[in-house]
Amino acid sequence: MPTQTEVGNPSWNAAQPCARADGLWKSWPFQVGPWNVDSLTGRAGEVVEALSDRKVAVACIQETRWKGSSCKLYGAKGQRYKLLWMRGEERSDGIGVFVREKWMDSVVSVERQSKRVLILRMALDDGLLNVLTVYAPHSGKVEEEKESFWNEMFHLVSCIPQNEMAVSW
Repeated sequence: MPTQTEVGNPSWNAAQPCARADGLWKSWPFQVGPWNVDSLTGRAGEVVEALSDRKVAVACIQETRWKGSSCKLYGAKGQRYKLLWMRGEERSDGIGVFVREKWMDSVVSVERQSKRVLILRMALDDGLLNVLTVYAPHSGKVEEEKESFWNEMFHLVSCIPQNEMAVSW
């Protein structure tokens, strides 16, 4: 059994089964999912409409291809989504997350960990939920970049306290 000081220790957490999610999927009050949009330019409204139709509460977006980092509301009142995005270094990069209007007040923080990882934290009845939006290096990237990315992911996930939930897309 871990002591309080061991919670968040990557070497201990990585060896544990993912028991945190057992049974939670059925009891979660919303849906979380990924979408590689291959550019949001001129398509944000279309994406929001599809998310609304499918009743998705949080959507992790890859390849936004937008400049800068900011947030913006999209959609009609009652069906709005807030998009929070961060641009990567290359034109094909960029990650973001759409959060349904109903869940906006549950957002505790949004942190960019790197050009490929954004963490959205939400306070839910069951505790804190960490939603990791990731854009993994594709096959055309050098092995060092891929290795660095997976090491970063291992570290980030293994440092999430055991009493918090996590999903990654």
